[in-house]
Formats: sequence, structure tokens, C-alpha cells
Amino acid sequence: ENDLQLADHIELADFFRKTYGRTGAFNAKPFEGGRSWAGARPEFRAIGYDAQGIAAHIGVLRRFIKVGEVDLLVAELGLYGVRSDLEGLGISFSMGVVYPVLQKLGAPFVFGTFRHALRNHVGRFCRSGLATIVSDVRVRSTHPEVYPDLPPTRLEDVLVFVVPIGRSMSEWPSGTLIDRNGPEL
Repeated sequence: ENDLQLADHIELADFFRKTYGRTGAFNAKPFEGGRSWAGARPEFRAIGYDAQGIAAHIGVLRRFIKVGEVDLLVAELGLYGVRSDLEGLGISFSMGVVYPVLQKLGAPFVFGTFRHALRNHVGRFCRSGLATIVSDVRVRSTHPEVYPDLPPTRLEDVLVFVVPIGRSMSEWPSGTLIDRNGPEL
């Protein structure tokens, strides 16, 4: 994150506005003004480039979450996006280059959340058995900003994506609530 210059943040913000804005103007709003993160700032970014600029992006942040009653260190994935002209070409699988970095971070699991509408898309990553989709879980997060007319936290009905890195999937704690203890990535 510290290696990014102002021009990098501006280019990433434009990429995210275009990528997330297709699903609604509200989803593009966090990236106004050159801001290249939506909630928490990532600790690591994998950015794919081609001749047209940014082709794909994924962010990673180590944090503790609470699954049921168990505190758990995870590497949270977020800020995932592929430029629209490259969708369906398999570029998301090339993001597998991030796997060795995830191992070096020392977290036993990779964790991410996504909307139910993306279940089929994310499910493709799970076919090989490297990842699992966990359903019937709600995730509580803090808002990235404080708003006088909103509570400081929100509870979402999302799907959870888990990749065992240092442990087996059988060691993922059970629970119907995950407390992110911070804003989403």
C-alpha cells in the first residue's frame, strides 16, 4: 500500500468507479475523489495491468474476525474487480498468483464476502476444492465513516468465501454470525 503514488490511487479509483458503478451509483460512491479503497485500506494489493491500464485488482488485509464465539485471524480478500472488456476470459483465475503471498501472511484462512447474485461466479473458484462457500451466515461490520443518522455497524446477509491456507476447512469454526470487527475491505 505504501508503494502506491497519488496517480496510482487516482487510476485505481477510476477503475473501481467504473467496475462497481455498473451495479449502481451507490456502489461507485466510495471511490470518489481519488479514494482507492471502500472501507478498510488493504495491506496488500495485486493489480493486473495491460496496454489499456488496470485490468484486474484484488486487495488483502489481515484481521481478526469472530466466527460464532471463536476469534480467528484471517486474510480478508476484497476490492475484487475485473475490467468489463475482460470479463469471461478467465483473468480471475490468473489472480491465483496471490496464493503464495497469502501463505506468507501467516493467516490460517482466507475470508471474503460477496452478494448472493455472484454465487455462480464465485462458485467457479470452489470447483477444484481449494475454496468453500459458506452460506446461512450474517456478517456484522462497522461503517467506514460515522454518520449521525446511521448506527455505527451494519448486519448483512451475504455469502462467505473461505480458502484454507494453514489449516484444513474442517477447522473453520461454525457459527451463524461473523463479526468483522471493522469495515469491509
